[in-house]
Amino acid sequence: MTATAGNPPTADPALSGARTDIATSEERAAQRERLNLLLRSKVFIAGLLIVLFWVFCAIFGRSIAPFDPSTTDVLNDLVSPSGDHWFGTDRIGRDVLSRVLAGARDILIVAPLATILGTIVGVSLGLVTGYFRGTVDNVISRFLDAFLALPTVIIGLLAIVALGTESWIVVLVIAAVFAPIIARTVRAAVLQEREMEYVAAAQLRNESTFYILFAEILPNVMGPIMVEFTVRLGYAIFTVATLSFLGFGIQPPAPDWGLQVFDHYGLVSGGYWWPVLFPSLAIASLVIGVNMMADGIAKAFER
Repeated sequence: MTATAGNPPTADPALSGARTDIATSEERAAQRERLNLLLRSKVFIAGLLIVLFWVFCAIFGRSIAPFDPSTTDVLNDLVSPSGDHWFGTDRIGRDVLSRVLAGARDILIVAPLATILGTIVGVSLGLVTGYFRGTVDNVISRFLDAFLALPTVIIGLLAIVALGTESWIVVLVIAAVFAPIIARTVRAAVLQEREMEYVAAAQLRNESTFYILFAEILPNVMGPIMVEFTVRLGYAIFTVATLSFLGFGIQPPAPDWGLQVFDHYGLVSGGYWWPVLFPSLAIASLVIGVNMMADGIAKAFER
């Protein structure tokens, strides 16, 4: 620290840089510790294995399926689970197991894309509002609060009805719903980080605002972002399946899980439960797997 008569002391850039290096080393050690905690977390590993199983099915589902998911056989419609058809057949004779395996593809494209886009937009808004504060924070935050005050599910459905049911529109709508929620979480984390010494040191070095936001602050708020991302991914999977069930998401003849439930839920009362049960279990298992990963990540970053 240096001072002159009548002037307050000013920070020594060299000393601030040394402190920044120490903080960086400590952060790297903390990241290694969090990774070790994740690898030792049974909940996280179990969730990861479930998700990886469905990712494998999304990539190779049609190759490993015992039958063509789109082939119909009206002479063998609604056959109960058996040695030939482990999950039975649906109302037009398609193999349910094959459609469940192939159905992972659409949902694991749309849901992650929507979550990634929503996270990018939300993180960017959260960084800006948390760092600048003042007028910028007030204007953007009031806009986000107004958006969150609206019935987002109804607004999303209306947007899809107005714009169409193409997959890219579903991605944009879900991302738009998630972005304000993620932005609010990131803003709260950035408000704490902007007061840290490493931010002051970067400002003393005359680093650009872009550098401070994305090279200095962003790595230090990755914990809340990762937790928020995995939580929103679970919501996105459920939302895509729900939209398909309501007829606003992925359209026939895709072997989408939500569509399979929609096509056959009216047959459950007649005793034909298998075309609904197995796609429903697939949706539930994927959401549970993602939520288990989110719990593991949250616990790792609490340390």
